[in-house]
Amino acid sequence: MNAKVIDGKRIAEQTREHVGQAAREFREKTGIVAHLAAVLVGNDPASEVYVRNKEKACEKAGLASTLHRLPATTTQQELLDLVALLNANKDVHGILVQLPLPRHIDSTTVLDAIHPTKDVDAFHPENVGLMLQGRPRFLPCTPAGVMKLLEVTQVPTAGQHAVVIGRSDIVGKPMAALLLQKGVDATVTVCHSRTKNIGAVCREADIIIAALGIPEFVRGEMIKPGAVVIDVGINRVGDKLVGDVHYAEACAVASAITPVPGGVGPMTIAMLLQNTLKAAQSLYNPAG
Repeated sequence: MNAKVIDGKRIAEQTREHVGQAAREFREKTGIVAHLAAVLVGNDPASEVYVRNKEKACEKAGLASTLHRLPATTTQQELLDLVALLNANKDVHGILVQLPLPRHIDSTTVLDAIHPTKDVDAFHPENVGLMLQGRPRFLPCTPAGVMKLLEVTQVPTAGQHAVVIGRSDIVGKPMAALLLQKGVDATVTVCHSRTKNIGAVCREADIIIAALGIPEFVRGEMIKPGAVVIDVGINRVGDKLVGDVHYAEACAVASAITPVPGGVGPMTIAMLLQNTLKAAQSLYNPAG
């Protein structure tokens, strides 16, 4: 079997174009430019790349973006003070604090301080709760990007067994929640570091979503012939980037697969833009 490659770059570009058109229409109607404020603490190389890509994507889609750079020595209180200023700024519609933060800063405290209506990463407990209840304000960007890939490529989910490998608050848990929602209707198993016989569990999956951060963990022998494989991981090994799935082995077994890079990554940024526009639209008050 030669797996179909799911082109995340192409689907993300289509999504960004749709957001750009909607942003232009919103601007023409209201005079408001949807505005994302990103906060980068320290100089983590990967974070620098992510933030730069987000800035470029905003510019292409006609959204405003502002980057607040803070030194690694920034205190937690100083960061919270900046978040408070951004919360109060009516011209800022979305706030993104780039993770990871320096060790002396408690990420949960900072993320909880972002106002839920500006929390375009959908990390705030209020937004997580709304998502779990099936009435989301925003969807978390990476899981939402995966769902968009499945939708556009017409991967059936109803009654299918989806195995999510990884239980992080950013990807694994919300990914499982979205797959469980009515209208998606997958049967979901979540695997993690304590899962026994993980290979056997994965071999039962119609859809595998790998998000555990271990290079090439999922081997061909762990994949049921014809399964769809979504690789959320991105790891640097030597001079190349690889996912959490052994790509060559998976291609020989799966029916469809996302590449790394060029699969889920571009979708994450596209969904961030969509959330930022949605935040601007939701905060717009013509009477105020």
